[in-house]
Amino acid sequence: MRSEMCGSVKWALNFEFSLSDRLKKLIDERESLLDQVRKLKGQLEEKQKNGKMENTQSEDEVLENGTDMHMIDLQRDANRQISDLKFKLAKSEQEITALEQNVIRLEGQVARYKTAAENAERIEDELKAEKRKLQRELRSALDKTEELEVSNGHLVKRLEKMKANRSALLSQQ
Repeated sequence: MRSEMCGSVKWALNFEFSLSDRLKKLIDERESLLDQVRKLKGQLEEKQKNGKMENTQSEDEVLENGTDMHMIDLQRDANRQISDLKFKLAKSEQEITALEQNVIRLEGQVARYKTAAENAERIEDELKAEKRKLQRELRSALDKTEELEVSNGHLVKRLEKMKANRSALLSQQ
């Protein structure tokens, strides 16, 4: 029972460490995604500023060169990337929340396993003490029995001698 408890506690601790590692990875990934979102927003703002400056130069040139469509495509791509990154961020946050809940649950399990292991050790120590006490009592009872058997044997021999002496005395009379 004790080895099962120790095994369970070790498993829970290993699981907790692997969860904390996954949690750290998710947090790092989240930070990376947030950095990407910031960079893309900055790029988008720069492109929009550049686009406004080009628009002020001459609207005819923009339409002639076809850069207006190019800017729209770039903006769509940037918006798509931003929405993808926002989705990944939300998903990562959900995973982080789930992992944090698992950590809390597992910490509770570890506490329960530790308490159970401590109780099992205490009970084991009490049982060992009781076993030693009973073994001492058994040895004492066996020693006493052996003494009584030896004493009984001596008494039986004395009784037989007395009977023999009595018979001898009766037969002499």
